[in-house]
Amino acid sequence: MKVKLFDESHELDLEKSINKFLSEKEIDLIDIKYQVAISICGEEQIYCFSAMVIYR
Repeated sequence: MKVKLFDESHELDLEKSINKFLSEKEIDLIDIKYQVAISICGEEQIYCFSAMVIYR
C-alpha cells in the first residue's frame, strides 16, 4: 500500500492535481481522504486544501 499527498491553496488546483495523478498512473485506488484548513493572517483568510490518496 502507498500514499500520495496533495496540498493546494485552491480547491480546483487540488482537483486538477489529483485527476492528473490518477490519469497518469495505473493504480488500484483504495481511498481518498480530504481536508480543508483555514487560517487568518491580519484580515486575510488563507485556505489549504489537502488530500491523501491511498492506493496499491
